[in-house]
Formats: sequence, structure tokens, C-alpha cells
Amino acid sequence: MVIGIGTDLVDIARFRAVLARTPRIVDRIFLPAEQEYASQRRDPTERLAVRFAAKEATMKALGAGIGTVGLREIEVVRDEDGAPSLVLRGRAAERAARLGVSRWLLSMTHSDTAAHAIAVAL
Repeated sequence: MVIGIGTDLVDIARFRAVLARTPRIVDRIFLPAEQEYASQRRDPTERLAVRFAAKEATMKALGAGIGTVGLREIEVVRDEDGAPSLVLRGRAAERAARLGVSRWLLSMTHSDTAAHAIAVAL
């Protein structure tokens, strides 16, 4: 049963400008493993932007607004087959448990100009 669906779209150029203006924001949004994965590219912006979109989409699927759950409580990971998935902690995990979420589906993609994610809570 679908409990919630969330989607988010991030403008890459705008996200790049935010990172340039406020470099420490990376530590406030992304966990070390997410940062490490993104840093494997010469320009990690696209990988960070799509993970940001996934975090926002997850909050929307949970019916949660900014501040209800922390962005670092939502982690984008890859399973053994390389498919993206989610690990929730803290308030995000508590909210998902209250809603009865037992599984997540996550789709992420990006181009040079935009990053898009869809999160489905089942």
C-alpha cells in the first residue's frame, strides 16, 4: 500500500551557487558517506543536488515540512546492486514508523541542468 509519494526538482546552477556561497552547508545536509560518494567526481555538485532532491522528496512522502525532520536524518545509500535506497534515523525514522512505512522506493536522475528524485513510502 502506498503511504506517501514525494518528488523534488533541483536546479543544478542554483545549487552550485549555494554551495559556492555557503560551503559548510554540505556538512549540515549530507552525511560523510554521501559526501564521499559525491567527491568521487571531479564536480560533486550533481551528485549532491540529486541527493538533496531525494531528501526533500522523502520529507514530502512523509508529509513532513522543513524542520520537522532533519536532512541528515535521511541518508541516500546504494544497495548491493547499486540501486538507490534510503536509511532513516531519528525523527524521520520515528515519523515513518508512526505512518507504518515498511519499505521505500527511490528514483533519482540528473542532467547538467537539473536533479530530480521521487520517493515512494510503502
